[in-house]
Amino acid sequence: MRTYNRNFIYFICCVSALGGLLFGYDWVVIGGAKPFYEAYFGISDQPTLQGLAMSIAIAGCLIGAMVSGFFADRFGRKPLLVFSALIFLISAYMTGAVDNFTPFLIARLIGGVAIGIASGLSPMYIAEVSPSETRGRMVSINQLTIVLGILGAQIVNWIIAEPIDTSVALLDSWNCQHGWRHMFWAEAYPALTFLILVIFIPESPRWLVMKGKMDKARNIFNNIGGGSYAETEILAVNSSISNDRSKTSFATILHKPYFAILLLGVIIAVFQQWCGTNVIFNYAQEIFSDAGYNLGEMLFNIVLTGITNVIFTFVALYTVDRIGRRRLMLIGAGGLFIIYSILGTCYYFHITGFMMIILVMLAIACYAMTLGPVTWVLLAELFPNKIRGMAVAICTFALWMGCFTLTYSFPILNAKLGSYGTFWLYAAICAVGLIYFIARLPETKGKSLEQIEQEFTK
Repeated sequence: MRTYNRNFIYFICCVSALGGLLFGYDWVVIGGAKPFYEAYFGISDQPTLQGLAMSIAIAGCLIGAMVSGFFADRFGRKPLLVFSALIFLISAYMTGAVDNFTPFLIARLIGGVAIGIASGLSPMYIAEVSPSETRGRMVSINQLTIVLGILGAQIVNWIIAEPIDTSVALLDSWNCQHGWRHMFWAEAYPALTFLILVIFIPESPRWLVMKGKMDKARNIFNNIGGGSYAETEILAVNSSISNDRSKTSFATILHKPYFAILLLGVIIAVFQQWCGTNVIFNYAQEIFSDAGYNLGEMLFNIVLTGITNVIFTFVALYTVDRIGRRRLMLIGAGGLFIIYSILGTCYYFHITGFMMIILVMLAIACYAMTLGPVTWVLLAELFPNKIRGMAVAICTFALWMGCFTLTYSFPILNAKLGSYGTFWLYAAICAVGLIYFIARLPETKGKSLEQIEQEFTK
């Protein structure tokens, strides 16, 4: 049995996964700051502007996802990771420093660009440096850092926010005048850490092979698994691209045999968002207030959802390479269908209190151990070496487009359909996803990236 330099592998994978931590923090910090910056900017009774504030970062994600594929294939994975770290740092300061709503939107848009780059690039980099036996677990570390970032943002928001004093107008409170700024500024610390550490990780050896830089690739593969491993991996990558060394373009992946794989990846990516779980993090205020909780209780309940998210992501780390990707995706889609059906029914009959928290945490637990991490694993490993950068970028773009429409539409759906109708709609989407995965989703567990490519491009 081959032995690997696990310390080296864990170091480079964990550093890359810091992009996921910042992604999680930046994406969720706005949920706790929401009631305070809305009062500060005077948009508390304007649902359209509320939706814009929540979703503008996701528009930035679309921009980041679009550019990341081209630049990652042309300049390498590492320079894009460095760039995303720098943008995270700039955005964290800008968001908390602004005094007007328009600059606030611009700062959130810039942060979204960083999320769009890191969200697709970090798991792709990890997949390209990880041995096939542990690739699922290593890529899932990226999801673990995402949920740790989410939990970190929730805890920071909870600690920073002062207790609500009902004798003081919300707009005049410390939370509205200063607190929400510190929630965003706290992101600068992990962003700076990411910017420093990412300088010390190597370039993806698979990208180096595709660019003909064999000596550099051999040294990195050798550090991962020794000399024989290096030669085996270089031979496999070269073999996968030897039949077609033509320049990859957007048109390339729209033709056989690549289009069918791309379509599968896009559907997986969009479904991860349209299954509905992420609105719990972005719109916790509305969800928990509809369940009968006040603003102070809401911040604590958000922390409970974050803890649940972390715990069950650890479950995914230990099951993704054992149970397999396909089975976990089926469990996730089927489980959320059941939970959302019950949750919608509870809202319909005006059931409030602890029962609603349990159902929300069950939904998060189901998502965290299945659809959340496994989607990123599949997107990182489904595509051939030749098109991986561009294909992952397209799927990441589709994922964030799904997230944008989900986030922007929730206040509208919640107002028109009610909480019960909205969650019944998400249940129906999960049922459709379950049927599709049963029919179309293959298993990739335990296969090298080149083996997966050979099977999918026959």
